[in-house]
Amino acid sequence: MEPRELLVGLTYDLRADYADLGLDEEQLAEFDGPETIAALERALAELGHRVDRVGNVKALARRLVAGDRWDLVFNIAEGRFGSGREAQVPALLDAYEIPYTFSDPLASAATLHKATTKRLLRDHGLPTPGFALVSSLEDLEGLELGWPRFAKPVAEGTSKGIDAQSVLRTPEELREVCERLLLRYQQDVLVEEFLPGREFTVGLVGTGRQARSAGALEVDLLGEADRDVYTYRNKEECETLVRYSLAADATARAAEGLALAAWRALDCRDGGRVDLRCDAQGRPQIIEVNPLPGMHPTHSDLPILWQQGGRSYLELVRTIMASACERSSESRLDACAS
Repeated sequence: MEPRELLVGLTYDLRADYADLGLDEEQLAEFDGPETIAALERALAELGHRVDRVGNVKALARRLVAGDRWDLVFNIAEGRFGSGREAQVPALLDAYEIPYTFSDPLASAATLHKATTKRLLRDHGLPTPGFALVSSLEDLEGLELGWPRFAKPVAEGTSKGIDAQSVLRTPEELREVCERLLLRYQQDVLVEEFLPGREFTVGLVGTGRQARSAGALEVDLLGEADRDVYTYRNKEECETLVRYSLAADATARAAEGLALAAWRALDCRDGGRVDLRCDAQGRPQIIEVNPLPGMHPTHSDLPILWQQGGRSYLELVRTIMASACERSSESRLDACAS
């Protein structure tokens, strides 16, 4: 069946919309540039849909109050405030009963808060590094974790707060880094046992029983990169500091299996990524779950992974849309998933 034309709203946080607020480069890192929005708009148009650029959650709220509606919203809005910020657009769309791509408010909020994610993974029997949540420096006393350790803000993305000093080998280093992170990010710090082995990001597409792995992308840091860790700098300058390659050996396949189990356990939808590293024995463990993937065609991990497998960006957008349509009970969407 040929897909019927849909009116697709596009929700996003554009970096330029926040430029006048005095935010620095890192504070803007999770937001999108115009090239990402343009690429999504082109892909959706090629799939036969009309696209309405909506913008961020406040723009969406104004449009909804004014009476505007869409057949479906393609949502990549990260939000700005709070550990539930990625859940804001999904929650608002749920209130108005408008279908949308990617995960619902519960999965979006649970996965942004990394300690909550790890507790849920642990309850499902899935491997994740030992951890502690640090709200103040007093919480550092008596931590029963192995060394070295790793510290990062509990509710950030795009490797924000992760740098060359994030791997900690002494109590003094741990205290210094936690103090800095608590002050800068005004949120709890997640302290984990550091995993020294290979690093993968596994792409997932689909929902529930229909979910499947799109491949395991191995992250190899090059000579000029920050050592040992996929830092904010390494990620932002990945074109020159990182080599990505699809891996298909036994360890990569094990990582894919764990990623898919985590995706289903957390009820994530349509498309995203699960990040894993191997311990000293070479066993993959889950670090983070990312149900709202970056969609820059050449800079974001999921499109990089997808296209390394010989598939087009257009096909990735088609696959995400198909999953979102299949989930919907709205009869007006029945034709959009072909």
